[in-house]
Amino acid sequence: MKRTLTFLTLCGFETMLVIAFATCAALAQETTPSYDIASPPTCQNDKGEPVRFENQMSPKAKFVAGMARRDDKGAPVIYRFAYAKSPQLLQKFIDRHECAHHQTGDIDRPHPPRNSPNHMMNESIADCIAILRMRDETTDSQAQIQNVTMALRQAMDVVGFPTSTIDSRISNIDNCAQKSITAVEFIKAVLDHRATN
Repeated sequence: MKRTLTFLTLCGFETMLVIAFATCAALAQETTPSYDIASPPTCQNDKGEPVRFENQMSPKAKFVAGMARRDDKGAPVIYRFAYAKSPQLLQKFIDRHECAHHQTGDIDRPHPPRNSPNHMMNESIADCIAILRMRDETTDSQAQIQNVTMALRQAMDVVGFPTSTIDSRISNIDNCAQKSITAVEFIKAVLDHRATN
């Protein structure tokens, strides 16, 4: 009888440990780190219109995301999703990436099919402008670029992008950061090229 009680007590204790561990694991998965939301940068589209930034709640989003478009009244806007779920440097990069879509006029052009060469080119150009702006806005640009690409790599991995896609995007960003022109000069070159084609 004494052995049975000891056995039941140990089993009960182990069960409580398993339940406690499972509860802690579940809470850890539900607890997402929270970051301060970065102030948006100044942004004007290619027509000189100011671009509004608007924070949106997105409980399902796993990391920061943005969307550049025109709102229902036709005003240029950038919607910022789940910014508190990602570090400020990644937030700043996404803001500048989405702003670049306005600066290059992507928003007012026909949107190419998703993942088509033209779509991928627009995304690469926006990444380039974003990283050039970040580089030009700080004195510690190398460290910031490394932190941005690391955070972006982690976020894209969580979403499930293939490694080759992530590597290609990071390579483009790193190459753009080495360019000897400013973001303003790069934007002008893009607009000039599009005007002649």
